[in-house]
Amino acid sequence: MAALQDIISVIVCTYNQEDTIGRTLDSILAQKCHLPIEIVIGEDGSTDGTLAVCQQYQKLHPDTIHILANKPNKGFVRNYFDCLRACQGKYIADCAGDDFWIDERKLEKTSVILDNMPDVGIVHTNWLKYDEQTGQYNSPEEPRFCQDIIDGKEMLLDILTPIERPAVHLCTAIYRKEWIQQAMQEYPQFFNPDAYRCEDIQVVFLLARMGRVAYLPDQTLAYSCSVGTVSNPESEEKQFAFWANTTQLSYDLASTFNIHNERFNHFLQARIHKLLMHAFRSGKPSLKTQTLQMQKDMYIADNRHIHLAKILLLPGIWQAMRLARNAVKSQK
Repeated sequence: MAALQDIISVIVCTYNQEDTIGRTLDSILAQKCHLPIEIVIGEDGSTDGTLAVCQQYQKLHPDTIHILANKPNKGFVRNYFDCLRACQGKYIADCAGDDFWIDERKLEKTSVILDNMPDVGIVHTNWLKYDEQTGQYNSPEEPRFCQDIIDGKEMLLDILTPIERPAVHLCTAIYRKEWIQQAMQEYPQFFNPDAYRCEDIQVVFLLARMGRVAYLPDQTLAYSCSVGTVSNPESEEKQFAFWANTTQLSYDLASTFNIHNERFNHFLQARIHKLLMHAFRSGKPSLKTQTLQMQKDMYIADNRHIHLAKILLLPGIWQAMRLARNAVKSQK
């Protein structure tokens, strides 16, 4: 294993983001930090001009920017983990190709904590939602854990059960590569891009298990909330696939580390209801079948919401409700 350098590696995964990738790179290059940085761009076989924009930046910053140009498209999770493995720095940060940092001292503030506190594995910050259509910024709800430093094990359940905001937004965070390398060696099943459709839950969860977590209330990230991103796909089928897979990941992590309680069960019930409603709106019986199988495999009992959703999905009622729903939509 190659020795890690005394630098910060910033992962930028991008696909068909010609209009935003320059903004992302500018926000990273503007950082004022006592440590040098490298930017590892995972350009995932874009069909627009994203790669050309990245190459222009690389020509201007050849010692800083490294491009992994993927042909064919790998998919986000495989792209992210391949970038992570390519990083040479002792610390890892990341910023998606449609997001951007809004604090030029983000890396300085967070890396100093890692420098001075060897038992802290990950540092994260507050952030803002950014509406691409209106250009407006909005603050998400307050995080549950606002302590400067916390034992990561106290956050594990919150990491597994995100509702409105993640316990740790990875695009605000910086973490130790040595720690995540160890986690990837010990639990390779959670870093299998063929099994899971997201990278952040397992990265944050496993780092939190290994030590303390630091939080800064500073807002350092503008998180793009446009439709069509990995976590906000356009179609009901794609939304179903994403939420079904992340639910499975949370369940698998909870099962591996024996985290099962009433709160986690309520979370699973809410997710089953959510999936049933995506199935209802999609009109695809196969999604209903898949959800009911997940409910059975995870031993999730019905509650009132699940029971009502199942009534909606009875064949005759389902067809009638969809016809009525489509009629209302057509009148708008």
